[in-house]
Amino acid sequence: MRDIEWVKESVFYHIYPLGAFACPRENKGDETAGHRILTLIEWIPHLKDIGINAIYLGPIMESGTHGYDTTDYYRIDRRLGDNDDFKRVVKECHANDIKVVLDGVFNHVGRGHEAFIDVLKNRDNSPYKDWIAGLNLGGNNWHNDGLSYECWAGAEELVKLNHWCEAVDNHILNAVGMWIDEFDIDGLRLDAADCIERGFFKRLKAYTEQKKSSFWLMGEIIHGDYNVYVNEEMLDAVTNYECWKGIYSSHNDHNYFEINYAMKRQWGQGGLYSGKYLYNFVDNHDVNRIATLLNDKENIYPTYTLLFTMPGIPSIYYGSEWAIEGDKNAGDGDYALRPELDIDKMNNPNLIEHIKTLAEIRKQSKALQLGIYEEVQVRNETLVFARVYNDEYVIVALNNTADKKQISFDYRGEHTDIELEPHGSKILK
Repeated sequence: MRDIEWVKESVFYHIYPLGAFACPRENKGDETAGHRILTLIEWIPHLKDIGINAIYLGPIMESGTHGYDTTDYYRIDRRLGDNDDFKRVVKECHANDIKVVLDGVFNHVGRGHEAFIDVLKNRDNSPYKDWIAGLNLGGNNWHNDGLSYECWAGAEELVKLNHWCEAVDNHILNAVGMWIDEFDIDGLRLDAADCIERGFFKRLKAYTEQKKSSFWLMGEIIHGDYNVYVNEEMLDAVTNYECWKGIYSSHNDHNYFEINYAMKRQWGQGGLYSGKYLYNFVDNHDVNRIATLLNDKENIYPTYTLLFTMPGIPSIYYGSEWAIEGDKNAGDGDYALRPELDIDKMNNPNLIEHIKTLAEIRKQSKALQLGIYEEVQVRNETLVFARVYNDEYVIVALNNTADKKQISFDYRGEHTDIELEPHGSKILK
């Protein structure tokens, strides 16, 4: 039997280690090696202070550049440290009741992976030729390799793996087993999950369930029916991109109808994902920072209230608890979203206190952790909803304007009048 109840009580913190801990952008072996992952241990007091009890680490396996071009699934990226360093990190996290989830980049590898190097060298005689999806030894590519292959989103540096090949799955499952056995990790976030042959997820779930009953699997999915992936045979959760868009645009457009519709559709009575716990976020390593996305920066307060009180699992992207900005279209691409961070120099006490309060309220409320969504009152500029679990319920009220708002509503036979401060929110028990 699987035991992933811990996820329902989790507040996640998402870190992109290669950026946060100031790694060189290119892995040059010993020249760029270091022990930078140990910096994470210094962050633990801050994480606990804001109510974090689970972290999701962006790619830490050996890679050539940004981490999503994996070259070795069996070791930590030497820019971050060695395996002993990471054992220390996980041990310290667990000692502080913080779960550790890693990024599993299993759709593709970098061109520096041993399998691809061998195919380039030995071509039709390579024992790895079936590992590469769409391999055409009569084709060519931008690198003039004299062969072609499938890749992720047209990026030839990301070589797609053939998950119809049993040896590929075995190679990855054995690596996952190593990370569980040697480091005791608690789960995986699966990159580009919509691109991977779905049978792999079934094998992965069966394998990890046998290894560790509390192991959690979450996939990166953007569009479509999340039930295709979130089910008893495959994954436990996916990234909730539908609500990500609804959260920020409802505040920008003064249109709470949008996010209300999405939450009712997903988690209302008879909702599409009723009883499932999707991974909610307001920004991450691929999309602009929430402080950049919001037209009115003060709306970051009701935004975080919504994140912590909507159904699902809340996640904070490192640095955004201080409302740092980041725009991937400003010239440095995704690296603008993945900066080095010295937490000792960060300062935004009002937002930090707001997040700490939200985390504590959520921690003490089964309705917020487990309850269904009920619309109470929806207007363009204000939203009132309830989270209901058995006989317990919590009412949440939000204001996305710079004006005070007087709100009157009826719920379960009781009349309530409240005043919301500009960009304010209230949680009523």
